[in-house]
Amino acid sequence: MATKKKHSSQHSERANKKASLTAARIATAKHDYANSTLVEVRNSPIHGRGVYASGAIRKGERIIEYVGERISHAEADRRFWKKGEDDGHTFLFVVNHKTVIDGTHDGNDARYINHRCEPNCETVTEDNRIFIEAVRNIKSGEELGYDYQLTWDSNDDPDDLKLYDCRCGSKNCRGTMLDKLPVDEQRRRDRAKRKRAKLRAEAAYKKVMQRAQQLRKKSAKKSQKKSQKKSQKKSQKKSPKGRK
Repeated sequence: MATKKKHSSQHSERANKKASLTAARIATAKHDYANSTLVEVRNSPIHGRGVYASGAIRKGERIIEYVGERISHAEADRRFWKKGEDDGHTFLFVVNHKTVIDGTHDGNDARYINHRCEPNCETVTEDNRIFIEAVRNIKSGEELGYDYQLTWDSNDDPDDLKLYDCRCGSKNCRGTMLDKLPVDEQRRRDRAKRKRAKLRAEAAYKKVMQRAQQLRKKSAKKSQKKSQKKSQKKSQKKSPKGRK
């Protein structure tokens, strides 16, 4: 009965999560996040133009959708390299392994959200769409910013990487809009992590199998002793009684 109850509880939790997700998707479909009234664009001390809260925004609130022309990675690369070599500014946003959004074309205010090393919002991918949500309460008039975490390789030209220096002015500013680790180093660490996890799983499996083998041997010895005792009792019963 306990197992059935647990299964029923888990099923209920999954159903509730599915219902919540469906409700969120319906709300998203009804709400026009592309034309958000929660923000406005003004000049920014960080870089060029920035996006500011036009009113108080609560933590967890969905603010705006990042929209623009949807293109392939190949086209995104072509457009990126078509820019001037000294231009590190880009409105390209990766959605998945197939699609990139170019905010330069058919974009909205979301493209002007600047990078911040101590962000007050974050990007969320849902149904291949990009949304910006608040990670803390944001005051009216405060500039929005999320961590760009731009990807790079360890063999990239240092002069090229300087184009992505950060000027957010945060107390813990790391001085760059680039991700903390290059892509090749992240992949190396991920491989090492998977390898360690595999070794731990193999060691745990080996330990379980050894324990199971020990228990089988112990059980076999027990059975053997019982069998021997039964045999002895039977032989004692069959042996002839002595004459008086």
